[in-house]
Amino acid sequence: MINPGSIMKFMNAKNKFEENHPKFAAFLQAVFSTPVTEGTIIEITVTRPGEDALTTNMMVKQSDLDLLQELKELAGGS
Repeated sequence: MINPGSIMKFMNAKNKFEENHPKFAAFLQAVFSTPVTEGTIIEITVTRPGEDALTTNMMVKQSDLDLLQELKELAGGS
């Protein structure tokens, strides 16, 4: 059973994240408003102060979607 205190702690952290990063939260909402499908390319860039940017990307494969579905089911989702 899930601890209600843990849920409250998580929700507070989520709300703080969305308050601190409203554009990123809106971006994630837009991205996940429709399912990610095989062939989707996900690209991530990280730029630390005073350093060059690091960028990578991946093309989503069916095995990636299968893994995410398994994790979702383990977490109690549908």
